[in-house]
Amino acid sequence: MRVGYDRPLYILAFDHRSSFEELAAKAGVPENERAAKISEAKRVIFEGFVRAVERGAPRDAAGILVDEQYGADVARTARERGYILAMPVEKSGQKVFDFEYGDQFGEHILAFDPTFSKVLVRYNPNDSSETKHIQLERLKRLHDWLRERERRFLLELLVPATKEQLEAVGGDSERYDREVRPELTLQAIDEFYAADIVPDIWKIEGLDRREDCERMGAKVRSGGRDAVSCVVLGRGADAARVDHWLRMAAGVPGYVGFAIGRTLWWDGVQGYLNGTLTREAAAEKVAANYLRAIDLYVSAARAPVA
Repeated sequence: MRVGYDRPLYILAFDHRSSFEELAAKAGVPENERAAKISEAKRVIFEGFVRAVERGAPRDAAGILVDEQYGADVARTARERGYILAMPVEKSGQKVFDFEYGDQFGEHILAFDPTFSKVLVRYNPNDSSETKHIQLERLKRLHDWLRERERRFLLELLVPATKEQLEAVGGDSERYDREVRPELTLQAIDEFYAADIVPDIWKIEGLDRREDCERMGAKVRSGGRDAVSCVVLGRGADAARVDHWLRMAAGVPGYVGFAIGRTLWWDGVQGYLNGTLTREAAAEKVAANYLRAIDLYVSAARAPVA
């Protein structure tokens, strides 16, 4: 199988687990009811996704990212209907990547048969050599397992600032994002490639400057990896910032779309959980936000570069 995926891809991501648990707790959902309520909330998001497809979201590019813990039924339904499906392999909320199901990770992948197996990794080139070794070793294990079975790999790369890096920009996280993180992300990709870890798609934090998107697109396709691509992740940022990230990446060689979650579904799910929105209204809000993101990305990709 050729490594890479160079077709348009617009993923509605709701594989979050700890975020949903916190949201349900804040909404006052009793602890013994939270698991069922979270699963129901994920079904509401999926209903919004289906509505969006029915209203014009391109079926061959629209997809979802959902977890097994709270979204197993959604994942099975999506697969049965032929939607693009991505599912996470990692434990939620870990500083160091580890497998959600330990040595049985492969059995879970085969049971659900997702289009993409996704892993989130927090990785900074300035992390300790021991931490980097552990992460790269585990990622290489997953990479090789997927490649041996000709299965697709989506890698979500977060590059959190070290204490020293944040101090160097006066504690300003936006300066870190703009001035420091792009170069660190490029270095991280080089280190993954040096370890022979090559995902089909890189899920990359939004970049404030188009030139950084261009560098990122060129980097992921370096070394003859011509079909490997990036998608923009939202990181829970407000809509205006995510809009800017989408505009910067749209139309850049090496970028094929996005994988955005909380920015698109947070308000709808919050309203559903706290009772201020009906199920219908919550699904409608998700559908509208998802369609808007697709329209913005597609329109920006067609627009002349300023």
